[in-house]
Amino acid sequence: MARELRYHQKVEQSLIKKYRKELWTPFITAVNRYELIRPGDRIAVCISGGKDSMCMAKLMQEVQRHGKTPFEAVFLVMDPGYSPQNREKILENAGRLKLPVTVFETNVFAVANSTDRTPCYLCARMRRGHLYSKARDLGCNKIALGHHLNDVIETVVMSMFFGGQMQSMPPKLHSRNFPGMELIRPMYMVREEDIIAWSRYNGLRFLQCACRFTEQNGDGTGDSKRQEIKALLRELGKENPDLEKSIFRSVHNVHLDTMAGFKTRGERHSFLERYAGENISGDPCI
Repeated sequence: MARELRYHQKVEQSLIKKYRKELWTPFITAVNRYELIRPGDRIAVCISGGKDSMCMAKLMQEVQRHGKTPFEAVFLVMDPGYSPQNREKILENAGRLKLPVTVFETNVFAVANSTDRTPCYLCARMRRGHLYSKARDLGCNKIALGHHLNDVIETVVMSMFFGGQMQSMPPKLHSRNFPGMELIRPMYMVREEDIIAWSRYNGLRFLQCACRFTEQNGDGTGDSKRQEIKALLRELGKENPDLEKSIFRSVHNVHLDTMAGFKTRGERHSFLERYAGENISGDPCI
């Protein structure tokens, strides 16, 4: 007689069976392609309480158990000033999913929401700093965040529309303020809609946004440019189903020779730096 699976085991099974193509495969592909996990790593898997970080935590738990690369994982929850109800929801979900979380408290919301300007940027920076600091104290050399493919492509479009630049988020990067620490994004190739489908399939309900600032705006999202870009891409995707793939591929296929200028390592460069030494016959348009 087959042993009946417990709830968390059914959730884990859904990651590697029912949603293998949508979640497990792109997750493992990103881990391998971008060399995100190395033998001996001690990784702080950062859980905010939303669907993305919780899904990432379970995927990291699975690759730790069944992957070929030995590493340690610390499931880290930072409480930036959640309401008691939101904090309890995170702990409840962690319990149901058998995630052994380490919780620590900060005053991020109180500080960020006291500013006269939109606090989102300050909040994000403070969160990142606290996570790096706590991870270092726990002996970790990396922190893992739950940014997914849609975060990547939305950042590309937002940077052009609102920032006057072409910029994305890399799969991993070195910390500037915490030597020896790295940030990794193992969900880099996972689509948000597949995370949502997995959550619904398992009857999971996560925090949408626990920020006090967005709560005050009534709809839980705030006046977010990212929400505008989400809606735009969703509308354009109706006519071009490959839109997301094309934008994501563009991040990996930047042709610097066609750019009027670019910035690297904090320094700006112009095409004029190389133009004078080039033969005009080398232009494919001539």
